[in-house]
Amino acid sequence: MSANRKISIPMLLRVQGYLLLIEGFFMMTVMPVTYMHHGINAFSIPFSALITVLTGFILCFSTRRQKGQRLNPHEGVITISLSWVMLSVFGGLPFLLSKSVPNFTDAFFEALSGFTTTGATILTNVEVVPKDILLWRSMTQWLGGLAIIVFAVALLPFLSVGGMQLFMAEMNGINYDKLHPRTMHTAKRLWGLYLFFTLLEIFLLHLGDMDWFDAVCHSMTTISSGGFSTHNTSLAGFSNYSQIVVLFFMILSGCNFTLLLIAMVRNPMALLKNEEFRHFVILLLSVSTGLALALIFGIKMNVGNALRSSFFNVASMLTTTGFFVSDYTLWPVGYWTVLLLLMFIGACSGSTAGGIKIIRHLIFIKNAFLEMKRIIHPNAVVPVKINKKSVSKSVIFKTMTFIFVYFLFFVGGSVILLSLGVDFNTSIGASVATLSNLGTGLGQVGPFGTYAFLPQTAKWVLSLFMLLGRVELFTLITLFSRNFWK
Repeated sequence: MSANRKISIPMLLRVQGYLLLIEGFFMMTVMPVTYMHHGINAFSIPFSALITVLTGFILCFSTRRQKGQRLNPHEGVITISLSWVMLSVFGGLPFLLSKSVPNFTDAFFEALSGFTTTGATILTNVEVVPKDILLWRSMTQWLGGLAIIVFAVALLPFLSVGGMQLFMAEMNGINYDKLHPRTMHTAKRLWGLYLFFTLLEIFLLHLGDMDWFDAVCHSMTTISSGGFSTHNTSLAGFSNYSQIVVLFFMILSGCNFTLLLIAMVRNPMALLKNEEFRHFVILLLSVSTGLALALIFGIKMNVGNALRSSFFNVASMLTTTGFFVSDYTLWPVGYWTVLLLLMFIGACSGSTAGGIKIIRHLIFIKNAFLEMKRIIHPNAVVPVKINKKSVSKSVIFKTMTFIFVYFLFFVGGSVILLSLGVDFNTSIGASVATLSNLGTGLGQVGPFGTYAFLPQTAKWVLSLFMLLGRVELFTLITLFSRNFWK
C-alpha cells in the first residue's frame, strides 16, 4: 500500500472502533465494584460501557470493507491524535452520568487528564466520589499510560490493520529500541511488563496500610505516571512504607520500557550503558540530595522528613507523576522553583512520563558546548554523540525546534490564562503542569488544589495542552500544516 494514497476516513474510523471496543471492555471490568457498592440498579458504568461498545461495534461493522488495509504514515498521525479525543469523550461518560461532575466540559477534562496521564483534576473532594467512578478514573490513567495503544497494536495484526504508526507514536521520544522484528511481539512484551509491574505494586502496597481498592488504584496511577489518588491528601496520609513503594515504581515508570525489557531478557547491563538512563539517575539523586540538605539546614526540617519530602517530590516532578507527600509551595521560593524546573525536564524517552525528556536536553546541551568549540575551531568536524553514536543534524535541528516550540506554548498558555483572570503563579503552574502531563502545579493548582475553579475557556485551553503533551507536540501540530493534507 502506497504511503502517498489518499487518507482513508473509513480506515481511521475502523481503528477508532477497535479502540472503543477495548475501552468498553475495560469499562465493564469496573462493573463488579459498581454492583458491590450500588446494587443492581446502578447505571452510570454499565450504561457508559454499553454506549462505548455499541459505538465501537458500529464503527467496525460499517467499515468492514477496509479489512486488509494498512495504516500509512499520514493516517497514523491522524489516528493517534484522534484516539485520545475519542477515548476521552466516551471515557467521560461515567463522570457525567454519575453526576460526579456538573457538565460535559468537566467530564471531558477529567477523562482527558486521565488518558493523557496528566492528573489534573476538577474533583474538589474525591473521597465522596463513588468507588466505581474512582476505579474507572484510575483505570483511564493506566490505559493511557501505555496499555491501550500497545494492547491495540498487539491485536491489530489479527484484525488486518497495521499498527506500526500507532506503536511509534506511543513509544515517544528520540530513540526507539525494538526487541523483536515484528511490532506485535514487541507490543505484547511491553504490555506484559506493564501488567507485571502493576500487579507487583498492588501486592507490595497491600502489604502496607492500603486496602485492596487503594492499592489497585494507586498502582495503576503510579506505573502510568498519572498521579490520580483516592484521597484528597494524595500519598501524605499513608505510611512511609507505602510512600517508598510508590517512589520506587515512580522511578521505574520514568525509565524507557523497551530498555527495561532488553535489560531483563537480553542484556542486564543495557541500563547502565544507556546515557539517558545514567543522567536520569544522576539528576534524581543529585537534586534530591541537594534539596534535602537545603530543607535540613535552611528551614530546620528533621532529617527523615527532609529526605522523604525531597526524594519523593523530586521523583514525582521528574517523572511527571504528580503525587505529593507535602505542600512544597509552602517552602521558600528558591526551593519550589527547583521543582518547577524539573517539570520541564521529564524522564526517559519511551517511558510513561511526560515533559521534554532527558534525551532532548542531552542533545541540546552537548550541541551547545560543541558550538562553542566550533567557534574556536571552525574547520573541526565534531559530531554530537549519544551512547557513542553520532546524532544526525536533522535530529539536532528537530530537538532544538521542539524545545523552542515547547517553551513558546508554555509562555502562550500562561499569557492566555492571565488574560482570563487567573493569577500569575497559577497561570504558569497550570500551563507547565498540563503541557508536561504532570497535573500538580503551582498556586491554586498546586498540592491540595484542583482545576475546578477555572473558567470553561481555560479548561479547554488546558485540555489542548494536555493533548499536545501526550502526543509529543509535533504530532498534533502537524495536523494544522497545509503540506500535511496535500
